[in-house]
Amino acid sequence: MGGSADLKTIVGYAGAALALENWAWQLQHGAEILFPGKKPYNTESDLLKEVKSDVDAGIAKNNGKPPRILIIGALGRCGRGAIDLCVAAGIPESNILKWDLAETSAKDGPYPEIRESDIFINCIYLDKPIPKFVTEDFLKEDPGSRKLTVVCDVSCDTTNPHNPIPFCNQPTYFDKPTITLPGFSPPLSYITIDHLPSLLPREASEAFSNALLPSLLELPNASTAPVWQKARKLFQEKVATLPST
Repeated sequence: MGGSADLKTIVGYAGAALALENWAWQLQHGAEILFPGKKPYNTESDLLKEVKSDVDAGIAKNNGKPPRILIIGALGRCGRGAIDLCVAAGIPESNILKWDLAETSAKDGPYPEIRESDIFINCIYLDKPIPKFVTEDFLKEDPGSRKLTVVCDVSCDTTNPHNPIPFCNQPTYFDKPTITLPGFSPPLSYITIDHLPSLLPREASEAFSNALLPSLLELPNASTAPVWQKARKLFQEKVATLPST
């Protein structure tokens, strides 16, 4: 990931790490034992070491085959973080499908490519209605073609009416990272944690500090610095919407 990573990159990196670990866990334990909770890692290296070990075990259990991973929003910073983790964990580039607007605009969903991948990581910024990426009914239409067992909704739009993954409709947490959907064999689970940077508190803190520091250094010039002028303007606009007493 590197020392220059920002928070959005860390979000994608952490989400992909959990997705890969969950994929490997399912191969070894099935649906009977839930993917265990996670606590923050001291460093990125500690996280990556664990993910690599789990992925190696999963690949061995999967007859030597690494997972196929489809990432939508791959050109954004979250997507880049997800790609970085997958590559660092030893996933061949040829097994990482990198989709963005060009691919999702070329045809309407749901997309068979998601159903045919082992892991789907959603890293889009959702700001308007879009076609559904994947639904439960779509997955059940052709169960023989389904390889998908893990969905990581990094975007985490669980309450958004335009959510392109309708079954990802509840949040998950680090102490219970996944929800397993009923009626699927092999199991299908999803991850919708909305505070993923907390998995790497040191890197997240450094990224936040690096982003905030230039603005803090401009605080003595608050009357002329653009960032503080914009902040004041926004504050005044919001105050104006408050009811009068």
